[in-house]
Amino acid sequence: MKEFSYTRPDSAEAAVAAVAQDPDAVYLAGGTNLVDHLKLGVATPGSLVDVSRLPLDEVEPTPDGGLRIGATARNSDLAAHPYVRRHCPLLARALLAGASGQIRNVATTAGNLLQRTRCGYFQDPDARCNKRRPGAGCAAQEGWTRYHAILGTSEHCLAAHPSDMAVALAALDAVVVVQGREGERRVPLTHFHRLPDDRPDLETVLEHGELVTAVEVPPLPYADRSAYRKVRDRASYAFALVSVAAALDVRDGRVAGVRLALGGVGTVPWRASVAEEALVGGPATEEAYREALLAELAQASPREDNAFKIPMARSTAVSVLRQLTQDPSPAGRRDQP
Repeated sequence: MKEFSYTRPDSAEAAVAAVAQDPDAVYLAGGTNLVDHLKLGVATPGSLVDVSRLPLDEVEPTPDGGLRIGATARNSDLAAHPYVRRHCPLLARALLAGASGQIRNVATTAGNLLQRTRCGYFQDPDARCNKRRPGAGCAAQEGWTRYHAILGTSEHCLAAHPSDMAVALAALDAVVVVQGREGERRVPLTHFHRLPDDRPDLETVLEHGELVTAVEVPPLPYADRSAYRKVRDRASYAFALVSVAAALDVRDGRVAGVRLALGGVGTVPWRASVAEEALVGGPATEEAYREALLAELAQASPREDNAFKIPMARSTAVSVLRQLTQDPSPAGRRDQP
């Protein structure tokens, strides 16, 4: 492991200044992703700036009925928060599905959003990977791709975004609050992560030194009628093969509103905007749900190893929407994390 310096600033402004002036510095919060990569030699920063003890861990309902989540709020605390459990059950279930209790007790909101989009080739320093070394090539292009993305891929990267929480937040129209040297800005979560294109090493729109301080979830009246379902290879904690975050508002047998996002299939948390547009105003039927998902997944580019994700994503999303249609009350759902 490369030697590095360590500092613990006492304010967000001091943390931003420390990282912005040092191109070899990175932030440290829970460390559940970064520490692994330090051990593997995948990450080699010269300086760690610890923001884990900054006063950024509050989870507060907003006056308009939304929610503000501090960047260092722990995943366990967020999943157990009464407002989240009652009004955003898809977010609570995504957090519970994302990791073991030990990891949730340490992992933070911002760290979850900023975890590296990665695959086995990224974590092998001997494999070709454009994320680790731009221009090195992508070993996955001719390799094993069962866990890789089918949406938003490029010839330079196929890795699927790993976060469960980010998929739920994408469905909720969340906004990421960012502090930089020039002040504060807000970025819609659906624009926060970058598609790989020809620079897969650039995973978000953050400039060097910018610090995520909070995530804001706007009010969504039917978010309490929502679900998150994750399909994975084993019942214990693992990355999703496919996941679905959905909130549905059905009135008089028609879809009055819908929020839908997919995980495990995209190089970013995948907001299913094509399917949403097809559904709003139409009949709340299984046939309509299936047609909307077919339209969304028409843009997929699968490989032989992961072509199964197309029917799996379609079937999982249709099942979740059907369940919310038949029994939209939170108490009636039986989704398991």
